[in-house]
Amino acid sequence: MGGTKALRKAVRDLAGQRALAQRLQVHKARNVCGHLPEHQRAWVQAKLRKAWSEPDHSKALTSLTALASQLEKTHPDAAGSLREGMEETLTLTRLGIDGALARTLRQTNNIESMSGTVRTTQRNVKRWRDGDMRLRWTAAGMREAAAHFNRVKGHRDLPKLQAAIQRELHPTIPTAQADTPKPPDLLPLLTGGQRRSETLIGLSLPAPPTQRLEPTDPAQQRPG
Repeated sequence: MGGTKALRKAVRDLAGQRALAQRLQVHKARNVCGHLPEHQRAWVQAKLRKAWSEPDHSKALTSLTALASQLEKTHPDAAGSLREGMEETLTLTRLGIDGALARTLRQTNNIESMSGTVRTTQRNVKRWRDGDMRLRWTAAGMREAAAHFNRVKGHRDLPKLQAAIQRELHPTIPTAQADTPKPPDLLPLLTGGQRRSETLIGLSLPAPPTQRLEPTDPAQQRPG
């Protein structure tokens, strides 16, 4: 979990405390069950899976809270592990994202695959000199990994996710406007061509359009 925590911190440092995070449910279940005796892990895992598969966010959160209270009586460490970041295990549920895209974003296989390619690329280095060299080789490894990126499973729901994030961060935006993701050509950007490595970049909020300024120097203005 160390790398995941570091990644979460980096995202929050960059995007602020309002950045949305989806905790890894597999890791959360593993951490909770790590505080339980072997014979009690199966039923706890079953309750976790049932809660996380519930499409209604309120019901799912209620189920997890009840499970934490139940564990508190006999295994307080397991209860504390479940409560830590519990709501973030349901971020996608709260945003209304399900299906293939939800399954993709609940795990880190894509990130770990890229990290593995970076490590493999850096094996060619026999002597490290400075920090800039490490950055260059890391970037080279990421470019190598990008050449083998595939489309995100559930990519057609990415505009839906973008609209949900906009509603979450800007609740005053009218619903009709929030439900229309911008830019309109977001889907082609996220799903193909030479820019597959930019799959998740489109989730950031679009920048305001630039305005063309007219020249103020009379000598630059066209004659009437």
